[in-house]
Amino acid sequence: MAYCQNCGQMIDDKAVICVHCGVAVPSKISDSPSTGLKVLCFFFPIIGLILYLVKKDQTPISAKAYGKWALIGFLTGIVCTFVYNVLLIMMLAV
Repeated sequence: MAYCQNCGQMIDDKAVICVHCGVAVPSKISDSPSTGLKVLCFFFPIIGLILYLVKKDQTPISAKAYGKWALIGFLTGIVCTFVYNVLLIMMLAV
C-alpha cells in the first residue's frame, strides 16, 4: 500500500487517482542511471553537476551516480593536468 502525497491516506499501489481526495497519483519514475549519461558526465563534469542538481529530488539514485561520475571526471582532469605540467617542467629542465 502507498500513501497519497496530497492527503496522506492509504491508497492502492496501482491507483491512478486517490479515492479519498481525487488528486492524480504521480507515476513511478525509473531510477536507474544511464551508462551513456555516466560517460558523458565523466568527460564533461559540468553536465554531471547540472544533471545531479536537476534530478536529485525525482530520481536520487541516478542523480548520485551522475554526480559521482562528474566528480571522478573532474578529479581525473586535475590529476592529468598536474602530471602533464610536472612532465613538461622536467623536459624543459633537461
